[in-house]
Amino acid sequence: MQEEYLKALAADMDKAIDALKRELVSVRTGRASPQLVENLQVPIASYGSTMALREIAGITAPDPRLIVVNPWDKGTIMDIERAIANSGMGFNPSSDGQIVRIPIPPLTGERRQGLVKVVKKTAEDAKVRVRAVRREYNELFKALKDDGDITEDALERMLEKVQKGTDDHIKKVDDICGAKEKEVLEV
Repeated sequence: MQEEYLKALAADMDKAIDALKRELVSVRTGRASPQLVENLQVPIASYGSTMALREIAGITAPDPRLIVVNPWDKGTIMDIERAIANSGMGFNPSSDGQIVRIPIPPLTGERRQGLVKVVKKTAEDAKVRVRAVRREYNELFKALKDDGDITEDALERMLEKVQKGTDDHIKKVDDICGAKEKEVLEV
């Protein structure tokens, strides 16, 4: 029974790591990548709804300084351009009526430092999620002990395993974010 809880603990902490990876994909580096814009929400006037860019267009990066968006419905080109321009990423899209081109400008030193701050904040948020999982499972094990389902020694062992899992996942967060910071600062 306790092993099942530990497996669930690891799975819950892994979800925090996966969320971190998804969030960091959208942090811009010096090179073009379809992931930079694929989750961008595009309000589509003709549909009367908002959709992720990847749901309404094909997105490619044919070279390191350009992203090409090929909408499946050419009537959405203006909506896509507007959403990209208003995204706050500093992109200036242009279209020829068929596709949208997004040139990726080089990052300034100041912008790179700003992106490093975003990465660090994202890392701290992930650590908070991991620690929340730790707190949840610590409380669960303490409740099991209070109910007489596990002994004091078993509780201590479980709390140690929870802490070890937490430490391992916090280290993963640090490693992932360190690699992303290095990538952002790379000129």
